[in-house]
Amino acid sequence: MTTLPPPGTKEFPETSLEKKVYAIAESFSQYIPIINDRNRLGYCLYKFVSGEGDPPKVLLRSAKIKVVGIPIDELAEKIDAELKKLQE
Repeated sequence: MTTLPPPGTKEFPETSLEKKVYAIAESFSQYIPIINDRNRLGYCLYKFVSGEGDPPKVLLRSAKIKVVGIPIDELAEKIDAELKKLQE
């Protein structure tokens, strides 16, 4: 039996909303040390920006994202500030 190579990955363009929102989640890596939690945060933020999800203050608790070194409310305020920059 042979093992096939994995399929290629197509990256989002730099100007896409998905790329920008996931970059925001990645920028908080010092507070969110687990990669999967950052990916989950990026997905939840994308849903929020698209009008389907909860605001950051709610989703940080409901998505059970592990936050280290900063209170959750303060991190939510920082994420809100970054999202406002994105919408300008």
